[in-house]
Amino acid sequence: MTVAQETDLQLNQRLQKDSINLAGKVIYINPFLYWRRFDSNTDRWLREPGQLTEEQIALNRCRFYPEIDWNYLDEEELSIKDGAVEMFLKTLDLISTYHPELSAGQLLEIERKMAVTKKLAFERWIEKTFRRRSNQANREKQRFARERFIRSWREWLSLEATHQAFVPFFAIIVISCFTGWSMGISNNTCSPFFNSTDQTIIK
Repeated sequence: MTVAQETDLQLNQRLQKDSINLAGKVIYINPFLYWRRFDSNTDRWLREPGQLTEEQIALNRCRFYPEIDWNYLDEEELSIKDGAVEMFLKTLDLISTYHPELSAGQLLEIERKMAVTKKLAFERWIEKTFRRRSNQANREKQRFARERFIRSWREWLSLEATHQAFVPFFAIIVISCFTGWSMGISNNTCSPFFNSTDQTIIK
C-alpha cells in the first residue's frame, strides 16, 4: 500500500467517525467541521464551555452518560463530563440549524452515533480548554502581581518621607566610596613601583 493510499484510508476512517450517512446525505457530527459557516459569535459559543445553563446540562446528563452515577464523580471529572454534555447539546443544535430537513428519528440516530464516537473527543477538548483557561488565569495573576509590586515601589519612592530617608543614606555611600578611593590612592603613592630585590644591574 502506498503512502497516498494509507493517507486516504486514514482520512476515510476519520471521516466515518466525524460523519453519518442519512438518506444519501453526509451529516457531520464533528461540530468544528461546520466552522466555515460560523460567525465569530457562533465560534465563541461553541468553543467556550459555560454557554448553556447548569439546569440544561443537569437534565441531559443521563441522556448522554446513562452508565455513570454522577454522585460518585469528583469535581474535576464532573466539570469535564458536564462540558462534554454541553458539547453534545451544542452539536445537535448546530446540526438541526444547518440541516432543518432532518426528522426526529434521524436526529435520534445521529445522537446515538455521537454518544458512541464523540464522547472521548469531547472530553479531551473540554479538558484541554480548562487547562488553557487555568494557564491563562495563572499568567494574569502573575502579571497583576508584578504590576502591583512595581506600582507599590513607585508609590513608595515618590513619598517625601522616602526622599528624606534616602538623602543621608546616599551621603553615607558617597562618603564611603570617596574614603575608599582616597585610601587606595594614598597606598599606591606610598609604595615603590619596583622592589630593590627585583632590580637587575646592567654592566
